[in-house]
Amino acid sequence: MENTKEREELIEKDKRVVWHPYTQMRTAKDPLAIKHAKGAVLYDYDGSEYIDAVSSWWVNIHGHGKEEIAKAVYEQMLNLEHIIFAGFTHHPAVTLAEELLKILPSNQGRIFYSDNGSTAVEIGIKMAKQYYFNQGIKKTVLVAFENGFHGETFGAMSASGEHKFNLAFRDQLFEVKRIPVPVEDKLQESLNALNEIIESEEAYAFIFEPLIQGAGGMVMYPPEHLDALIKRCQENGILCIADEVMTGFGRTAENFASNHLKEQADIICMAKGLTGGTIPLSVTSCTEQIYEAFLSEDKYKTFFHGHSYTANPTGCAAALASLKILNSAECKADLLRISKKHHAYLTRLKESNKVKNVRQTGTIIAIEFETGTATGYFNDLRDKLYEFFLSKGAILRPLGNVIYIMPPYCITDNQLDVIYSMIDEAIEVFSPVKA
Repeated sequence: MENTKEREELIEKDKRVVWHPYTQMRTAKDPLAIKHAKGAVLYDYDGSEYIDAVSSWWVNIHGHGKEEIAKAVYEQMLNLEHIIFAGFTHHPAVTLAEELLKILPSNQGRIFYSDNGSTAVEIGIKMAKQYYFNQGIKKTVLVAFENGFHGETFGAMSASGEHKFNLAFRDQLFEVKRIPVPVEDKLQESLNALNEIIESEEAYAFIFEPLIQGAGGMVMYPPEHLDALIKRCQENGILCIADEVMTGFGRTAENFASNHLKEQADIICMAKGLTGGTIPLSVTSCTEQIYEAFLSEDKYKTFFHGHSYTANPTGCAAALASLKILNSAECKADLLRISKKHHAYLTRLKESNKVKNVRQTGTIIAIEFETGTATGYFNDLRDKLYEFFLSKGAILRPLGNVIYIMPPYCITDNQLDVIYSMIDEAIEVFSPVKA
């Protein structure tokens, strides 16, 4: 009874003072009040359990309440919680940069810190543009995939596809030339569109989500197709920016989606799983060649970007603890285990022929429901599916008619089977039209 009263008071206060992200506050139902979490499970005030099948918006890669990370954060805060990073340095930032460069593609040479994924992307775009500006070369065009998503700051929105949730800002976004995503047999179409841009425009960079477009609907495409596009860009002086904000830190069963590629990006953006879902921190890495273009006696060639919490020591300590877990044999085994479980489920769904499409890369599996109507982020099925899974005890956030599982790596086989069973039931209820 006391917990129920506490929950109701919390929700009432929330409704008076809080504005939630990606939420139409006029029509939204009351938020779910979570009291604590452990592993892959969230617990509300009534003791009900919810499997966190989306890693709390893709960030909590190791599960909740990870003691190793909590201990590292506690010890760091007692020693040095934060200092300005312009003109100063500290052990956690230097050590984290060293550890990241060990596992990033070998062409990466420098680490630039910030605090969220959108900003990491913004920094990457600015680095690429100023790289040419500092050399007196005028290049004005950014190339990106159709339907991509790179964040909510203005540069990141510009790089993203023409999503309806950016409608209010379209007249303020800079022009971007877009090419088709090279899915299945679309590589030549993508290459043709890229070649047209190369022949007619002065492009400075090509930004992409490697192998998987996240918010765009978990669209997946082969690494060899991306290799071909990267190679074509770099042959023509176009820098490549890999947005690994979602795909980084094990999501594709490799440390980075870029590890699946033969050709490598010049700039890589990282966030989300970096600290294991504890403290906001992001990174933009680049090649030594890009870094050297900013070295000059001319102060105007400085990279003028920074944040109050740049390289926050506490966040760096959390990231170091998270990386240690990620690099452990146990975690590597979990990545393989989840990938195999997903693949077996994918095979079963394909045989049943009851969904429009099912696709998987590493620990991410996406199931596209057949609706018989136009699909996309604002498909009406989304809210019905969300409430259905919540009522069953699972946190899944559909992208329109696309359900995806992106679990913390500690999720058990039994918990995955529970999620699969829920999806099977949802297919029977919500997908009467067979593919």
